[in-house]
Amino acid sequence: MTASSGDTRIRQRESGARAGHERHRIILGAITGVAALAYSVLSLTRFAGFRAGAYDLVIFDQAVRSYSRFELPVAIVKGVHNDFGPGFAILGDHWSPILALLAPLYWIFDGPQTLLVAQAVLMAAAAVPLWVFTRRALGSPGVAHVVAVAYTLSWPVAETVAFDFHEAAFAPLLTAVLLERWQAGRRGHVVLAALALLCVKEDMGLLVAGFGLFLLTQRGGRATGGAFVAGGLGFSWLASQVLIPLFGGRSDYYWAYGALGPDLPAAARTALTDPLTVIAQLGTPPVKLVTLALLLGLTLLAALGSPLFVMAVPLLAERMLASSFPNWWLPEYHYNAFVVVVVFAAGVDCVRRARAKAPWLTRTWAAGVLVFAVATVPFFSLAALADPDSYRRDGRERAAAAAVAVVPDGVLVEAANNLAPALSGRSTVLLWDRTPRWAPWVVAEVGRRTFPFENLAEQRERVRTLIANGYRVTFERDGYLVLTSGRS
Repeated sequence: MTASSGDTRIRQRESGARAGHERHRIILGAITGVAALAYSVLSLTRFAGFRAGAYDLVIFDQAVRSYSRFELPVAIVKGVHNDFGPGFAILGDHWSPILALLAPLYWIFDGPQTLLVAQAVLMAAAAVPLWVFTRRALGSPGVAHVVAVAYTLSWPVAETVAFDFHEAAFAPLLTAVLLERWQAGRRGHVVLAALALLCVKEDMGLLVAGFGLFLLTQRGGRATGGAFVAGGLGFSWLASQVLIPLFGGRSDYYWAYGALGPDLPAAARTALTDPLTVIAQLGTPPVKLVTLALLLGLTLLAALGSPLFVMAVPLLAERMLASSFPNWWLPEYHYNAFVVVVVFAAGVDCVRRARAKAPWLTRTWAAGVLVFAVATVPFFSLAALADPDSYRRDGRERAAAAAVAVVPDGVLVEAANNLAPALSGRSTVLLWDRTPRWAPWVVAEVGRRTFPFENLAEQRERVRTLIANGYRVTFERDGYLVLTSGRS
């Protein structure tokens, strides 16, 4: 073989490799782009169908709008309803300064829809570093594509994008970046990703501490792991006990462990003296075990075979040991988004460790993970994308649209939970609740129970109270009423 023919073959191989890399980039881009589009459609159709809420979409909309005006993230709807006052900044509720990064988007479009699209993009974008992590661990771009698709179809992601907007949108991407950068040996980048996670929510210190626990299991990771554990736990204490009260919140506002004790020292004593009570709390109520089973099912239990899974344990314990705030332990809502990437990465790591003894395992496992993801789709929110009724307004939804259209721009309005998001972009919105706020405009619902009322009788009594105090009804249809006091 001549030198020239050898050079030709080398160039052909290099050209083929470049073409392969480009093909995989295109596939990954398509996976991410389609996911972001699907999530956006899901969120926006729910918004258009009045299935979003003041709690929590309007809270974040008001906060990010305040950031966009270079102000503290004040959410009057939260402050008034929860008796913190109209000037309450949500940094006194959760330590989530990362939300300020979304403020420039409000200079382009000022409305809650902006948050829904941003969340869709952030959740989908986590597939990229997760793909890199998987390809590097398992040596197969094709398997990495399968894992990326399984992530985008997974029920924790679906339930997150279906429930308004939350700071959890940042967690999968930052967690995936942290793990991929650790895998690549870039310690500086790992620290930066961890610091960014600490800006997502006060309990992200538990996730960082969990990563430190994982590092303690790795050779030469004792010092670094100890630093992450201490730093994560120390930050969670600082954020919950100092920073949140500094912005008008209460350090005990989210204490959810009354079954174990009235405060942390008491709960710790219970754990030491009566560990069976703590263990029993993990399965009380039993739906906690269902949620854990569904999480582990994402990787066909493979996550349990990796020490990396310990990273998720502190956050899972925080939720599953709780005896109040039932939303924390359900499969619905956004709470599982904080650990979904850790579960997938731990599953990948387990397969990496086992494939030397079972070379066939990688592709078989990936196929099973995809099958599980697809099989769960009909039972969670992504299924709505295939339902034609999701894109059509029924009579009640048309009545809701007509009701909010009656309210002028730029006014103070009390609005029923599901109607508030439609007004938030153009008016100052308060939640219509049990306490009269005497806003000039009120949009009420008496056709079905709405948060935070206990029953329809309460809602109807609130309307009678308004009328008795001089409000007049300017619109009434299908259970929706618009009332005004005539005051500006």
